[in-house]
Amino acid sequence: MASPTETLEFQAETRQLLQLVIHSIYSNKDIFLRELISNASDALDKLRLESLTDTGLAVDTSDLHITLDIDRDARTLTVRDNGIGMTREDVVDLIGTIAKSGTASLLAKIKEAKDADAAQSLIGQFGVGFYSAFMVADKVTLHTRRAGTEQGTVWASDGEGTYTIAEADDLPVGTSVTLHLKPADGEDGLGDYLAAWKIRQIVKRYSDFIRWPIRMAAEPVEAGAESATDEKAAVVPETLNSMKALWARPRSEVTEAEYHEFYQQISHDWQAPAETIHMRAEGTFEYEALLFIPAHAPFDLFSRDTKRGVQLYVKRVFIMDDCDALMPNYLRFVKGVVDAHDLSLNVSREILQHDRQITAVRRRLVKKVLSALKDMQAANTDAYTKLWEQFGRVIKEGLIEDRDSTDTLLELVSAQSTNAPEKATTLREYVARMKDGQDTIYYLTGESRQMVENSPHMEAFTAKGYEVLILTDPVDEVWTDQIPAFDGHRFQSIAKGQVDLDNDADGDGSDEAKADKARREQDFAALLAWLQTALAEHVKQVRLSTRLTTSAACLVGDAHDVTPTLEKMYRAMGQDLPTVKRILELNPTHPLITALHQAHQAGADDPTLADIAELVHGSALLAEGGDLPDPARFTRLLTDRLTHTL
Repeated sequence: MASPTETLEFQAETRQLLQLVIHSIYSNKDIFLRELISNASDALDKLRLESLTDTGLAVDTSDLHITLDIDRDARTLTVRDNGIGMTREDVVDLIGTIAKSGTASLLAKIKEAKDADAAQSLIGQFGVGFYSAFMVADKVTLHTRRAGTEQGTVWASDGEGTYTIAEADDLPVGTSVTLHLKPADGEDGLGDYLAAWKIRQIVKRYSDFIRWPIRMAAEPVEAGAESATDEKAAVVPETLNSMKALWARPRSEVTEAEYHEFYQQISHDWQAPAETIHMRAEGTFEYEALLFIPAHAPFDLFSRDTKRGVQLYVKRVFIMDDCDALMPNYLRFVKGVVDAHDLSLNVSREILQHDRQITAVRRRLVKKVLSALKDMQAANTDAYTKLWEQFGRVIKEGLIEDRDSTDTLLELVSAQSTNAPEKATTLREYVARMKDGQDTIYYLTGESRQMVENSPHMEAFTAKGYEVLILTDPVDEVWTDQIPAFDGHRFQSIAKGQVDLDNDADGDGSDEAKADKARREQDFAALLAWLQTALAEHVKQVRLSTRLTTSAACLVGDAHDVTPTLEKMYRAMGQDLPTVKRILELNPTHPLITALHQAHQAGADDPTLADIAELVHGSALLAEGGDLPDPARFTRLLTDRLTHTL
C-alpha cells in the first residue's frame, strides 16, 4: 500500500438513503449484476473515446471486455473491466454521488410518500446502481486505476456506517468490483449467484446486447479428466452475451433472416412478421427502435390480463418488458425494442408515464406504425386485408383512444359493405362510389353480416341502390357514435333518426310525392296516436316509415340514442343505464298494417287490437335480433292469434 487506509463515516442522511436503496428500490435482486455490468460498459466506452481524443494516452484498446469471476471457496463474485478506471478523487466523487443526493429534503419527500411505489419513483431518479450490490453482498470491495496514472485506489464498505479508501500499487488499468455474497435465500429473493447458470441467465436477460464481450471462466473440469489438454480447454472463458443489437446497426447491414430470428426471440412467434420497422431518432432525445407487426393475432389479444408494450433498453441495457408507456393499448400487438440513450437505468413505470420525452417518443412510434400500415394498404392490398382481419378490431379501438390519429386511422378502416359480398372496402373507396348528391356515409351495426343484410332497416337502401357499410365488431358500436365524419361526410346509422331517401339524388322529391306523404300521415294519425298509448311502456313514439319496403315494422333510435347493443355492453361492464325507449316505425303499405288500420277505424275499443300491437312490436324486435321483454307472453299471444285464423 502506498498510503495508510482511511476509514470514513457515511453521513447520517446517506446511511438512511443507502438502506432505502438496499431494501426498497429494487424488487428484483438480480438487477445488481445489470447495474455493475452497465457501469463497466460505460467505463469501456469512455476509454475508447478518450483514446481517440487524447493521442498521448498510452492504452491498449484492442481487447476491451468485461470479465465475471466466481470464487466458490471465498464466496465472491467479481465484475472486472479494462476500461477508463478512476482516480482516488473519482472514487470519492462518483461512488459518493449517493451522499451528494442524500439530502434532508429528499429524505423528507420519501418519508412523506404513503407507499413503496411512491418512494421507489422518487429514489429512481438518482444514480444509485452501484449500491444495489449491497442487496446481495455483506461487503463490497472496489479496485481501480485510471488510465494514464500510476496510482491505484481501493475502496471497501459493508454498507452500514463506514467505508475505507486507500491508495494501492500495481493495479491494472480499469475497475474490479468484488462482492462478498450473502447466502442464497429464496424467500428473500436472493439467488445463488455462485452458480454459473444463474449468472448466464441474468446476463442473457439484461445485458445480452451490451456492445462489449462479457466473459466468464468456464466451470472447472471434474476430477478424472483424461488429459491436461482437456482441462486447459475447459477453462477458456466463454462469452455470455450475443452483442447483436440489430437496432443499433444500419438497416442496410441487417438481413431479413436476422430480423426474423430476432423477432422470434422476443415474440416466441415462429412465423415471419408481416412488417418490420427499423428507425433511429437523433437530436435532443436519441433513441433507436426495431418494431415488428405480427402476421397473426396472439390467442390472448383480447384477454384482460394480456401484456402489452415493447421492450425498453437504455444504452443496450434491458430495463423492462411490456413498456406500455411507449405503445398505446390499440397497438398492443406490436412487438419490438426501443433503446433510449438519455434515460436513467433506474427509471420506473411511474416516471415513464409522466416523462415528456417518452410521450414524444410514443407519438413518433405510433405515427411510424400507422404509416407502415398505410404503406402496406397501398402497396399490397391482399397482405393488408389479411392483417386487418387479424387486428382490425384492435386498431379501431384507436378511434376511441387516440383522437390525435383519428384521420389516419379512418383511412386505415376496412369494412364489409353491400357493394361487394366478398371484398371489404375502405372509407375512401366508399366515398368515391357515393351517388351524386349523397353526402352521408350510411352504415348498420349488428352481430353478423347475415343479420345486418336481413335487417328491415336495409330494405329501402337495397331497393334504391344505396351502399351501406356492414359493421359487425363490438367496437363499431362505440367509435361510430363518437366520430362525426370522414372527409367531410358524416356517418349515419340507418337504424337511427329519420331516413328520407326521397330527397336524395335518385329519390322522388316531387310535390305530388310530398302531398301523398302528408295525406297518408293524416290518414294514419289516429292509429299512430292509439299505438303510442298502447305501447307506451316499450316505445316513445310511433310513426310511419320511409325505410321499409317489405317488412311491416321496425324499431329505430333517435339520432343520439345509445344503441341496444351498446346498452347491453355498458350493462355487462356494470354501468346501470336507464332503459332507452325507441321509435316504432310502420310500413303503411304492408297488408298487416293496412288491416290493423282498418280494424282500428272500425272499432278502436276492440281488445284484440292491443294484442296485435304487442305482436307487431315484438316481431320488429325479433327481426333486428333483439330480446323480447316477455318471451312467454309473446308466444301465448302469437299462438292465440294463429288459433283464431284456422
